Amino acid sequence: MARGMNHVYLVGALARDPELRYTPNGTAVFEATVAGEDRIVGNDGRERNLPWYHRVSILGKPAEWQAERNLKGGDAVMVEGTLDYSSWDAPEGGKRSAVKVKALRMEGLDAQPELIQDAGGGVRMGNGMNEVALIGNVVRDPELRYTPAGDAVLGIGLAVNETWNDRAGNKQEKTHWIDVTLWREMAEAMKELRKGDPVMVKGRLVNESWTDKDGNKRNSTKVEATRVEALSRGAGAGASAATPAGPRTQTASSAARPQGNGYGQSQNQAANTGNRSGGLDIDQGLDDFPPEEEDLPF
Repeated sequence: MARGMNHVYLVGALARDPELRYTPNGTAVFEATVAGEDRIVGNDGRERNLPWYHRVSILGKPAEWQAERNLKGGDAVMVEGTLDYSSWDAPEGGKRSAVKVKALRMEGLDAQPELIQDAGGGVRMGNGMNEVALIGNVVRDPELRYTPAGDAVLGIGLAVNETWNDRAGNKQEKTHWIDVTLWREMAEAMKELRKGDPVMVKGRLVNESWTDKDGNKRNSTKVEATRVEALSRGAGAGASAATPAGPRTQTASSAARPQGNGYGQSQNQAANTGNRSGGLDIDQGLDDFPPEEEDLPF
């Protein structure tokens, strides 16, 4: 498996006052929702402002230090961190999972941001920064599909490895399972990716929300790719020594995403919302995270 890379950079506003809480075993958890908008030019040449809301967590002593800074809703912040995958048994039965941002650093900014009020009583920054860089392995053969408007879309699951030493000095490993979406020319160029292929992905973190078959609101966090590069399967990648026939690199054009955004959504709907993030409000789906009683690792 490829040596993992996992970086997230956000510049946005605190959508509401952050919170400090403690798990049953005494671990401090600082939680904040950082919100902003990405300005994206669609394939019709129109600029759209796409809202995003991302839950950010800091654990342990750094959580208490962060709480002492007394940041409030509406403050502009810069976050440097990683994507963190977690799963748990839902009270109603079955498995649930979530991807959120584990902050390694959060700094307040002196700038007075353009704040946009949302329907849920929160705010977001009008012109934020939202960047993700990953290296991992494709976990299944992807399938190229097309929206009703004819735009190609390719969804890939990425396994990103993390290793660290615990307090006792023992090596620990964790795999983060991240969903990545590729659109149009990029999707078609990377359709030959196969399970196990190591890839580098750069993109933006997006929210997707929907209603499941039982009528429950659901929310997920994915990466929308702006650049994808297939890496060599050399010995350093932990796979066979075979190398792809040639480099496969694809970047998004200035038309960053299609006017349509998913299966079953009409072009008129897409024109109104930009993508499925367009209708997301601050509290929509934000409770779909592990229960507070879960023992959170460092």
